[in-house]
Amino acid sequence: MSTTRPCSPGDRGPEPSGASGAPDGGVAVPTATPESSGPSGGGQVRRLSFDGESGVVPLARDFTRQALYAWGWLPAATADQRAAAEDVLLVVSELVTNACLHAEGPDHLAITCDKKVIRIEVTDRGTGQPAPRTPHRAGRPGGHGMFIVQRLCLDWGVVRAPDVAGKTVWAELGAPA
Repeated sequence: MSTTRPCSPGDRGPEPSGASGAPDGGVAVPTATPESSGPSGGGQVRRLSFDGESGVVPLARDFTRQALYAWGWLPAATADQRAAAEDVLLVVSELVTNACLHAEGPDHLAITCDKKVIRIEVTDRGTGQPAPRTPHRAGRPGGHGMFIVQRLCLDWGVVRAPDVAGKTVWAELGAPA
């Protein structure tokens, strides 16, 4: 089983091209779209559209890692800060993986950061309702994603827009002290 880390062993951070591990001349990688957060004015938003991309889980992690660098979460100065960044990357991986497994893939990823909370939103066209399952037996794969999200996050939920297919699954994590 692999571990989600802010950077792979030996990785020194995001590539200047913005595509960690992508060779020059490879597939174009969507870039971050910084935005202001609206009425509160204290947050920053980054959005990623997956529009037919393959390899969306590593793409989402790389995108999130770049946002964490831009927002000063990485490089982490303390073990607690590093753990908080790893938790964000793990939650992104779980939500995007669930969209791949249960909803024909994600459409969009949005990450909002203010001084105290990071909010992750994954939008897909699926009709299912995510819920933590009672894990089958310890050591068996599958069924642990939303349980992990529930344990790591301050809160999470699902938003459905009327007359629009799909849903947005969101999760909020606290910033490191």
